[in-house]
Amino acid sequence: MGLEDEDILILINWFANQLSINIDMEKIKELREKTGAGMVECKKALEEAGGDIEKAVEILRKKGSAKAAKKADRITNEGMVVAKNSSDNKKVSIVKILCETDFVARNADFQAFVTEVAEKGLSQSAEEYFNSKKDEIILKVGENLVFGGAVVLSGEFISSYIHSNNKLATAIVFNKTVDASLANDIAMHTAAMSPSYLAPSDVPETEIEKEKEIYREQLKQEGKPTEIVEKILLGKVNKYYEDVCLLKQYFIKDDKKTVEQFLKEADGTIKIEEFSRINL
Repeated sequence: MGLEDEDILILINWFANQLSINIDMEKIKELREKTGAGMVECKKALEEAGGDIEKAVEILRKKGSAKAAKKADRITNEGMVVAKNSSDNKKVSIVKILCETDFVARNADFQAFVTEVAEKGLSQSAEEYFNSKKDEIILKVGENLVFGGAVVLSGEFISSYIHSNNKLATAIVFNKTVDASLANDIAMHTAAMSPSYLAPSDVPETEIEKEKEIYREQLKQEGKPTEIVEKILLGKVNKYYEDVCLLKQYFIKDDKKTVEQFLKEADGTIKIEEFSRINL
């Protein structure tokens, strides 16, 4: 039995549709690999773009912006901190990027992005770069991302340390090239002991006066004679410096020496010019 013209037309349309579907599936897969978006979203974007992959990527990124806006009020309690040194160790970029869950904090795409932001921070604004790329990453990981802060330090020699959980990083700026092991020990000490200032001269006077007022009240409650209160205050303030000043803290690898004493004994010409400590 022969085929009528109408049947032939139906078959031609059917084969054309099948061919179109196969081509579309390849494009959908390609678009999904490029963007991390869902199959349905990719199909709709391709239809809207008339099959043009690059236009579809643009469409998805714009839709990703809308998604990001919807996610913007979600709480970001997790994340990652990364420090990247320049090849000559004269500059360091530390960034903190926040996400919603530990699951995403351990996601390879998220971690690669945070590292990329830190690297870009060596030559441009890390925050601006983050803002230019975040919607694309949000599209991939499906969570709100927030720029948690960044620091860039420069100097003659810089040592940085990232704690194993990627939630804490430190950087120390030295006045000269120093032994890598010594520099790393100081960076690790800074991570462990969490100093707020480098030296006593960096502590604001208002903060010291506030501490003195607290100590005076404590001594008054203890019934200490007024004439010796000021002498006791001096000792308490010095103890306060040991708590909050890096140079006055007792070194974690030798608790009989302060960091300042340790450096002086290692090489009297070594000085720490500044430091940074960033954590989640």
